Amino acid sequence: MPVNNTDGHPEPGSTAARASGQSDANQRYWFHILAQNTPAARNLHAAKLVDKAWQQGDRVCVVCDTMQHAQELDDLLWNFSPDAFIPHSLVPDSATTCSEPVGILLRPPVAEDWDTVIILSANLPADADRFKRLALVAHNDPAVLNQARSHFKQLRALGIEPKVHDQRKR
Repeated sequence: MPVNNTDGHPEPGSTAARASGQSDANQRYWFHILAQNTPAARNLHAAKLVDKAWQQGDRVCVVCDTMQHAQELDDLLWNFSPDAFIPHSLVPDSATTCSEPVGILLRPPVAEDWDTVIILSANLPADADRFKRLALVAHNDPAVLNQARSHFKQLRALGIEPKVHDQRKR
């Protein structure tokens, strides 16, 4: 396993990360701010994160606000890669369970059910500090960025300092 990831920072949990003073707990939380300003770019980035986490053996959920958004993501995951199939299902409410390794949720996730939670919704779950891994994805749109700032403040209030991947600075 490499000591440094692609942005030159120590890999979470590595000896270099501990030596540099990075908290292992905080390295479970990431903000991805995209240079593009479209919802499609945000969905594509989320699908890439889903694929990566699922390939690593995680149970992954993506939290959306509307059925239309969930269906767009569902379509994207079905067609994401011609060489791969990402087994997933829509979870519209708390009465619906997800037996697939990937769920697209229209409700808050339960921390014990998921290894990786990807937030595309306007609301950050109140128990966000209980998730094993949490990624928030924002595209470069003023309303979405304001929402992301709000999520960032909520995480800080929970004692979490998420790692920010700001692609606008590249």
